[in-house]
Amino acid sequence: MGDLFQETILIGIFAATIRIATPLIFAALGELITEKAGILNLGVEGTMLMAAFAGFAGSFVTGNTLAGLALAMVAGGLMAFLMVFMAATLKVEQVVTGLALNMLAAGMSLYLFKVYFETLSLPTAEVMPYLPIPVLADIPWLGPIFFQQKGLTYLAFLMVPAVWFFLYRTKWGLEIRVLGENPKVIDTKGMSVTLRQYGAVILGGVLIGIGGAFVTIGSVVRFVPDITAGRGWLALVIVIAGNWRPAGVLLAALVFAFLDALQLQIQGIGVDLPYQIFLALPYVIAIVLMVAKSRRGRSEAPARLGIPYFRGER
Repeated sequence: MGDLFQETILIGIFAATIRIATPLIFAALGELITEKAGILNLGVEGTMLMAAFAGFAGSFVTGNTLAGLALAMVAGGLMAFLMVFMAATLKVEQVVTGLALNMLAAGMSLYLFKVYFETLSLPTAEVMPYLPIPVLADIPWLGPIFFQQKGLTYLAFLMVPAVWFFLYRTKWGLEIRVLGENPKVIDTKGMSVTLRQYGAVILGGVLIGIGGAFVTIGSVVRFVPDITAGRGWLALVIVIAGNWRPAGVLLAALVFAFLDALQLQIQGIGVDLPYQIFLALPYVIAIVLMVAKSRRGRSEAPARLGIPYFRGER
């Protein structure tokens, strides 16, 4: 266990924490925008999975990770479009719709992978390179942890204040927050509730798609079924644990990422403890957080979250 506290090991754990947090931050911020608009999208896992496949396929075909990223963003937007069409236009139960999207993505991604890559032996795609920031990357401790990461990692952390500014300092952000609290206000002003929900959910889906892309072309060279491994579900918990605030989302994502990085390092150095305990730890803590949040009186959850809006309702 003493090996765990060596300088190189600790730096490795914290650097991995920042890297592992990247897809969680993108996905949770995307879901945050979606939920602020009053739409509960439980299909985050499926959206990330389809985006992960699209990113892999795009990078494989073109040899360009930016092309893969663009395709992943499109896939995320399309999955979000399906969600908001069912929820805002057809008024279908949102929990059922989200779960159905997860099942659709699990089957569709596997089917497409087998159709286009079945004849290839362990196909691999281009992966985004690390982008060390000059000067800052050479700072002891801080350099390897924060400034020797990939471009999407830097972008993920910049998106936190950007989303905060968008939601709390712009007209569009105010309209989105009103959708989640009292959409009738938007309706009585002659503005379209449905159109604004479409915009918010698709924007959220694009962010979720970026998170899904990072799982493949940002981290590994291959695509395997269910490669997202529950990150979409964690993103949903992160939004709740972060109390529907961008800063809280960042903090919760870092906590879960640290636990994941810790269990990976424990396996790597051969600590004489069952690694399965640490593998399950993020999900155990997620359950504890859900219970704790349910017992707290004050919550920033949108009042109309998951409730469809019908014109003329009181």
